[in-house]
Amino acid sequence: MPGLLRGLARTALVAGTATAVSNRVSRRQAGRWAAQDAAAAPPPAYAPPEYPPPEYPPPAYAPPAYPPPAGGGAPQGDDTLAQLRELAELRSQGVLTEQEFADQKRRILGS
Repeated sequence: MPGLLRGLARTALVAGTATAVSNRVSRRQAGRWAAQDAAAAPPPAYAPPEYPPPEYPPPAYAPPAYPPPAGGGAPQGDDTLAQLRELAELRSQGVLTEQEFADQKRRILGS
């Protein structure tokens, strides 16, 4: 029986080593073939530019459609509230910057 176990152990060792070597050779060959295929492949039809896109100037927006207050005074009542709501809406849409919003609000409130 000990001779049989020794023979089985030797066979398992040889088979395991052969499997490991075979797998390693297969992986190396697959890597070489992949490198050859990549080198022989034609370049892609479209290559994105390697430089950043040009900076576009911000769009010029028309001033708000409400008229300026007559005589430099602040509009009264509902007009003031409507203009402030319109300004807030333009700011939320990104048409006005925070600074432009503050300037227009100051002008409407007369302060």
